Amino acid sequence: MTHTPDITRPPRDLIDALREIGAATVAGTLGHMGFRSPHMVGPVAQNHGKSIVGPALTLQFLPQRPDLFNEGEYADPETQLHRHVLYHAQEGDVVVVDARGDMRSGVFGDMMSTYFKGRGGAGIVIDGCMRDRPNVEKLDLPLWLRGWTPNYHVQTSIYPNAVNVPIACGGVTVIPGDIIVADDDGAVVVPVAMAAKVIEEAKKHHDWEEFSREKLMQGAPLQRYYPLHDDARGEYEAWRNSRNMPS
Repeated sequence: MTHTPDITRPPRDLIDALREIGAATVAGTLGHMGFRSPHMVGPVAQNHGKSIVGPALTLQFLPQRPDLFNEGEYADPETQLHRHVLYHAQEGDVVVVDARGDMRSGVFGDMMSTYFKGRGGAGIVIDGCMRDRPNVEKLDLPLWLRGWTPNYHVQTSIYPNAVNVPIACGGVTVIPGDIIVADDDGAVVVPVAMAAKVIEEAKKHHDWEEFSREKLMQGAPLQRYYPLHDDARGEYEAWRNSRNMPS
């Protein structure tokens, strides 16, 4: 029997707090904290207007070698690890796949996606492709992909090698259990150890941006309000107090 490890899921309060923050603000905040490129480049939103936050289940593909893998689509299905990452899915989980940017192999299709959604999965991020687009789109499952293909997952040049191991997706290292924040701007990786600080700093950023947005809409000087100049700090604090915002 094939055995694959589960992940350690982050505290729910971190997930809930990050839901209030968009991917762009999270990415910018991480950048200021030293994580310069948390955005997975390549996978793009397939159903606009969707946003997700959840822990990463990871799936790694490697280039095919006949001495390591020569199974077809349905031959001995339980040896095919793309199934096993879905077996771990719990409500709110995000599957993240290193498919090596391959544009020929459809990592998941209609049936696998249906199973994942039925288990409460939040969404899927793939540095590669899926198949069965017409049926998958009916599921309204949030997806970030490079594209679509009619081919099944091992039909061409890659094969699933490992589940819930560190992977590279879109040029970013993803550790199993990392928090994924994804919306129309893209998918971002938040290390669990940095999440609390990201939330704290992003909240400050959100508040002064809301204030500055109001001022800019009134025609106020960009130099004074974006970014917020020190001379406008007292004005901003008065604005916060007028809305009874916590310090």
